[in-house]
Order: sequence, then C-alpha cells, then structure tokens
Amino acid sequence: MKTTHVKEKTKIKLKNPILIEGLPGLGMVGRITTRYLAKQLNAKKLGELYSPHFPYYVLVNKKGSVRLLHGTFYFWKNEAGENDFIFLTGDSQAQTIEGQYDVAGCILDFAEKHDVKTIVTIGGYRKEPEETPKVIAVSTNSELLKKALETEALASPAGNPIVGTAGLLLGLARFRNINALCLLGETRGYLPDPKAAKSILSILQKMLKIKVDLTRLDEEIEKSKKIVERMREIEKRRETYSSKMRRMEEERITYIS
Repeated sequence: MKTTHVKEKTKIKLKNPILIEGLPGLGMVGRITTRYLAKQLNAKKLGELYSPHFPYYVLVNKKGSVRLLHGTFYFWKNEAGENDFIFLTGDSQAQTIEGQYDVAGCILDFAEKHDVKTIVTIGGYRKEPEETPKVIAVSTNSELLKKALETEALASPAGNPIVGTAGLLLGLARFRNINALCLLGETRGYLPDPKAAKSILSILQKMLKIKVDLTRLDEEIEKSKKIVERMREIEKRRETYSSKMRRMEEERITYIS
C-alpha cells in the first residue's frame, strides 16, 4: 500500500450529509462518542480508509485472523430530518506530521465526493473535569459556533492548540468551502472517558436534533468509575508503602549515626 485511500463498500445518495469524525485521541473521547452514536443509530458501513501512515502492525481477532488498522465510514439516513449523517472512526491516527495532512486530505476528498457541507470533529480537552465535564467548541463558521454555544458548549480560550485529525480537518476544511465545528470534552486523558463522551453527545443531540439512548453509555461510566477508584486505592497503598520505607531508612540512618 503506497497511498492513503478509501475503499467504498456501497453506493448511496445522501441528503445534505453532515460528517462526524472521532478517531482515537485524548481520553478516547472522539472514538467513544462517534462509535456510540453510529451504533445507536444503527448506521451502515459506507467505506474503509487505509493509509501507510497508520502504525505498522495488524490486529488479531478471536478467530485468529488479522486485519490492517484502518478508519471506517458509516452512514445513517435521517428520514425525519434535513440531514443524513456520515460517521468516521477507526483504530488509529496517522503517526507523522506528513501522514496527518495526507489522511486529513483524503477524508476531505471523500467528504466533497458526498457533498458534505458541514464537518463536526470530536476530541478531548485535557483538564481536571468537574462532576459533569464541560464541552469546548471551536468553529470556522460563526453561526455554527453560535448554535454550539446555545446548547451550553463553551467557547475555546485563545491560543488553544487542537492536535491531530480533529484540528487539521477544522483548519483545512475552509479551503474546501466546508464549514467545520470541533467539540472537545474535558478529560483527564489517561483512561477512556465515556463521561466526557456523554457531555458531547448531549450537545450533539440538541444541535443536530437527533435522539439516542444513553443507557449503555451510563453503564460504561459506572465501569470507568470503578477502575478509577481501584487505581486511586493502588496509588494510596503505594504512597503508604513509600512513606513507611522512608521512615525506616531515616531510623536506620539515625541509629547508625
């Protein structure tokens, strides 16, 4: 494989489609959000994105077969609304600067091919969140940003860098006359964060006038809480042990003196 390309699985005519992108990143927020949305809406596979810029290994499934890392496009025909949707998620982001630009360009080519006029990118925003993580919004279009702010998203502080595909699509979309919005959920970032994903889904549902059941995401949030609690217990035990060892060492030195 020498070039980044999309292998389409089906031919479909979509109505004013909006592309929602969420690849792995900080707290896996983008991937969790987009995968959950596509699954709850029963979206169908549209195509797969392959690139030599993805990491050089394969994934092994339960049956022992392997596959290359790739991104997957899904589509959902929204019979009750003005816009159909394309979702993009995947296994990884490109691993180099050149690769990031190449993959972003391929995504935008695919978006243009399907007459996408609006792109929403999703990611994480590194910050110690409150009980309910806030959502930070950035857009190339003032009206699109206004809609996000009206649904309780917060405007991004000046100078905030948005790294990776979520940021590059935002920056490059303006050269294609495509409006773009980026939603970033507050997250600690070191573990998959379904709670940040839920905050973004709440914003998306209001903005896009769609409805999904969040029950299973709530279950994932509870599992995540238990993992964090166990990690805190382990860290507390480690600190207690380290403190005990320091005291023993100090006592030994005092005794020798």
